[in-house]
Amino acid sequence: MTQNIETLADGVSVIRSANSWIEGEALQQLQTTAALPGITRAVGMPDLHPGKGIPIGAAFLSEGVIYPHLVGNDIGCGMSLWQSDIPTRKVKLDRFVKRLDGLDDPWNGNTSERLATYGIETDTPELSLGTIGSGNHFAELQRVDDVEDEACFKNLGLDADAVQVLVHSGSRGLGESILRSHVNRHGSAGLQTGSTDFEEYLRAHDAAIIWATANRDLIAERFIRCIGGTAGKKLDLCHNSVTPAEISTDQTWLHRKGAAPASNGPVVIPGSRGSMTYLVKPVGDQSENAWSLAHGAGRRWNRSDSKNRLSRKFRPADLRRTELGGRVICNNKDLLYEEAPQAYKNIEQVILDLVDAGLVTIVARLRPIITYKTQHT
Repeated sequence: MTQNIETLADGVSVIRSANSWIEGEALQQLQTTAALPGITRAVGMPDLHPGKGIPIGAAFLSEGVIYPHLVGNDIGCGMSLWQSDIPTRKVKLDRFVKRLDGLDDPWNGNTSERLATYGIETDTPELSLGTIGSGNHFAELQRVDDVEDEACFKNLGLDADAVQVLVHSGSRGLGESILRSHVNRHGSAGLQTGSTDFEEYLRAHDAAIIWATANRDLIAERFIRCIGGTAGKKLDLCHNSVTPAEISTDQTWLHRKGAAPASNGPVVIPGSRGSMTYLVKPVGDQSENAWSLAHGAGRRWNRSDSKNRLSRKFRPADLRRTELGGRVICNNKDLLYEEAPQAYKNIEQVILDLVDAGLVTIVARLRPIITYKTQHT
């Protein structure tokens, strides 16, 4: 067994070191989920934390069946990294913060025409297209702090002197409606491969994946336009999905619930608005970790705990600036506390666990300088 990949039970493992802290509830949820009929493997990432019955930061392999509730309601949620044409030396924090406004408002373009370019046909205006959403979603301006793998960095077309934009969002209400439709008919039961309901769910799921990508693209364009620049997409990663595993037989499926794909090249893994973002390169065959990696730092405290703990110590104004010198744009007081850096685990430990497990090497570190969260109260 590879170092830092710990076996919990037959077919159940977690990537962590002795220095990592993962809640017992998350480990229990991982093992409970692994016991579902047809599940053959379950792997927890270093950012594993409890969800609503299903742990977040995990990957599951199944044979002959898929489980929509393992993907969750935000189908296609993920992150995209864009490089702007704005040099870091020209960043004016106060000026940019004032300009970043209106990103929660519906986009004033033709959403039907926009989605048609992605192969999605709809006659209904998609009012949420191009908006970030709530929770842990964000759009963030970042600068490159240091580069460890110059060759990989340059192969991605990245420039250390250019401002980067990281977008985290998903399929908004579309994914929610797809999961609700499934649950109303099947509860948490799985769908047998080849069945009519299986095919119907996959069609809706695949459309939501594309919709989420289109959403991140538009968010990035709106965001960078606000501060007077343009940008080009360098990476786009999906964290919530079910896809053919392409191993064993054509009946094997890989569910990711808050896990980044390790089979499509470099991966961006952010910590919090007050910690570094890591660009890493997967190495090795990735089979022990189900071709998946951590997607972030993982929550340390749940939302209510975060608000209760931090509201006694910090004013909202205190949380609109970070220890790294970054600014936070968020008028939602609850969200300021719920998504504070203190609510998340140590991203450096998460990355170190992946490195020591022989799963990734570090390409670069990026520093968040402006984080935009939803303004809705």
